[in-house]
Amino acid sequence: MNRGYYGIGIYNVKKPVNVGGLWRHGQAFGASFVFTIGRRFRKEASDTTKAWRHMPLFQYESGADFLTHRPRQCQLVGVEITDRAIALDRFYHPERAIYLLGAEDHGIPGWLLDECQSVVQIPTRFCLNVASTGAVVLYDRTAKERGTK
Repeated sequence: MNRGYYGIGIYNVKKPVNVGGLWRHGQAFGASFVFTIGRRFRKEASDTTKAWRHMPLFQYESGADFLTHRPRQCQLVGVEITDRAIALDRFYHPERAIYLLGAEDHGIPGWLLDECQSVVQIPTRFCLNVASTGAVVLYDRTAKERGTK
């Protein structure tokens, strides 16, 4: 039995297809919740599994709103290409984690990245689509929990 919980979300997401895709990936990999910070999209799309029936989507108005209302004693893990980040394959996932992805065009702002207890990046030659990035992070967590990595 796995202990803890985790959620995943996107800061200031630009395209609704990424919200729907991340929601679907979250459900597939057993995330407890998904979230958005800010709102630049009109509606969720690409959620062909109707994940909204099985797991909540929390919508925070701003980064400050998110930081005030996130779960207590749950580590914030930024997923961003930065010198501070460690490679995902070397990362130990905390028991309770919130994975924060950046907007498609601007990433995670520095002030919010500073609030993260850990920052990871996927070692690729260039950045991935934000929903795909979320799927890779969730797969890595699941594989390591099962001891199959």
